[in-house]
Amino acid sequence: MIIRLSSKLKSISQVEPFAKELKEKYNLNEDVFPKILISVTEAVNNAIIHGNQTDERKQVVLHSKLAGTQLLICVEDEGRGFEPGNVPDPCCAENIEKTGGRGVLIMRSLCDSIHFRNNGATVELIFNIR
Repeated sequence: MIIRLSSKLKSISQVEPFAKELKEKYNLNEDVFPKILISVTEAVNNAIIHGNQTDERKQVVLHSKLAGTQLLICVEDEGRGFEPGNVPDPCCAENIEKTGGRGVLIMRSLCDSIHFRNNGATVELIFNIR
């Protein structure tokens, strides 16, 4: 399944129907569905804001596939990417009161595995669904 989103903030509202379609297609249980919804929402939010700089001429592409007992969801933007190891730790005292900067931490805590490809412009979220 593939969808393309414009890099405007209201496009984030298309993540929930995407996740619900995955839930129906793969008969996802109630434990994994919210993890997928939150993780993909975070990835799309980051792709729109940080990757594509809310440039509506650029797209965010979501695609999914089943690989055995794992559901792989890729979120790709047209930005320059980033170095995941350089993302400030939101749990450090100097970052604890900041309003942003928790997306990567949230995705890492909810996914069974996460990979950053193309210099961070592609995020691959992996969920064990069986």
